[in-house]
Order: sequence, then structure tokens, then C-alpha cells
Amino acid sequence: MKLNRSYALSMMLILLFITCCSQNSFKSILPDDFELQEGDIVFRRGGGLTSRIVLAADADGNYSHIGIVVDSAGVKMIVHAVPGEPDFKGDADRVKMDSPEHFFSTEFTVIGEVCRSNDSTIARKAAMVAMSQYRKGLLFDHDYDDEDSTKMYCTELVAFAFRKAGLELLGKERHKVSLPFIKAECIFPSDIYCSEYIESVCQFEDHSLQTNYKKQRL
Repeated sequence: MKLNRSYALSMMLILLFITCCSQNSFKSILPDDFELQEGDIVFRRGGGLTSRIVLAADADGNYSHIGIVVDSAGVKMIVHAVPGEPDFKGDADRVKMDSPEHFFSTEFTVIGEVCRSNDSTIARKAAMVAMSQYRKGLLFDHDYDDEDSTKMYCTELVAFAFRKAGLELLGKERHKVSLPFIKAECIFPSDIYCSEYIESVCQFEDHSLQTNYKKQRL
């Protein structure tokens, strides 16, 4: 009887250990020695279906999602508009604020990059605009309509923040997307990535994966 109890206890501890390890198996691919700055524009590409859909539509792009670095009480965070990443059961798709480690977690990211505006004052103002949109609790814009600022998708949020700060990152051209579940004219991550007003300062990838991805810059 004592042996059975000891065995059961041992199995429970092993299962608990495995569960804890599996829950913490994701890691950040952002280099530890890289320091983000307020207003930095961050790009990532995942390996899931959503990333593949975005990249299928954006033939010139290397990234499927973007956000902007903000200062939250002295801590660098990333504000981004994203679907399908709830913080709790029933959480709506919305503008979120996550830590850089979470944003660039291998749960969501295969490759990532940080781009920086050549005007730090504009960048800080854009970050504050993005923070204000987060605090409003804006929902994600599933219609991908950047003429309506009551809801926002990821590239719309970044372009809006910089526009309000006094810098138009891109022109008025929009891409027509016609998919079974998305029909819209929208901004792609590559549109902002190719803006003449920002430059790449850091690119990184998940080296644990053996898949090779094309790098357009760096």
C-alpha cells in the first residue's frame, strides 16, 4: 500500500513537472542585449495559418504583423492590434499591450525585426498616440477599413499613430484583397517596412527551426 502511494505521488510530480515545462517551452527571440526605444516599429512573422494568409496576400512582404514600442511607467512594452490572441476566456480581438518577450515569443514568431524612425521626437509622439488608442480599448478591425478609426488593424494603428504625431509613413495607395473571408483595401506590413522614414536596426530569428526564410534587408 505504501509502495502504491509512493508510486502515485511520484507520477503526479512527474506529470506536474512535464506540464510546467510544456507551458514554459516558448522563449523570446529578441536579443537580450538589444535595447528598444520608444516609437520603434516592430515586425514579426509567425509560422501559423494567419501569417501564411497575410504573406499570400502581401507578395512583397516578409512580415505578417507589426506593433509599436511604448513606454509604460518606465517599462518598454509593445502596443499592437491583433486577432486571435486572447488574454483570457472571452477576451475580444482588440488593441493590446504586451511585453516584448511575449510579442516576440516563439509561440508567435519565427523571424522578427525592429525599425526606427529617423526623428526620435516624432517617434515618441507616435508611441503616446498608440498608447492612447490602447487605453480606449479599441477593438480589432476585421473589415480592414483604415478610414474608420473606431476600430483598427495592426498596420492601420501604426500608420495612424505616426500620422497623428506629424509624419505620414506612406502614401494613399491601398492593396485590394479578395479572399473568401476578407474583401478589403488595406495597408500591408511591407508598406510601412519600406517607408523612407524608418530604417532597420535589428533583425533576428528562431535558430531552433531549420526552415530558411528569405531576408529582404540586412
